[in-house]
Amino acid sequence: MYLSKKSYVKQWSFQKKNHEVDVKYDGEDRLDIKPERVSEIVEEIMYWRKANHIHGWFVKNIQGGMDECQESHVKLDDLIELKDLCKKVLETKNTDLLPVTGGFFFGSKEVDDFYWEDTKATVDAIEGILAEKIPDGATAPSFYYQASW
Repeated sequence: MYLSKKSYVKQWSFQKKNHEVDVKYDGEDRLDIKPERVSEIVEEIMYWRKANHIHGWFVKNIQGGMDECQESHVKLDDLIELKDLCKKVLETKNTDLLPVTGGFFFGSKEVDDFYWEDTKATVDAIEGILAEKIPDGATAPSFYYQASW
């Protein structure tokens, strides 16, 4: 289960401000990657393993109930909603607000230490996203959720 951030960095000749992209491997430039051809940077914001309650929220609220390992666009407002819900669950200990979800690859259906750790990690990751400042004139990033079983 992954939450990714995609930032558009395409270089256009008419732009006054440009992004600079350097990719190195073991301190050396990656000559097989041409910086002028890079149009998007993808960052892994969050990785969960068997956090079935978080996955259930994404399936219900973002993927329209369809769980087909598809990559799904997530609006920033949706991430804020998930963060607020996770915080409320942590504060009230009301797991009915973010119930565990059953499934073949989902691990335990018990509310255990992993449930609470994943819920807290989700809050921390989204708060990290919200704290990031986008440079003036830069395109705002997009966010995507995908589970792969």
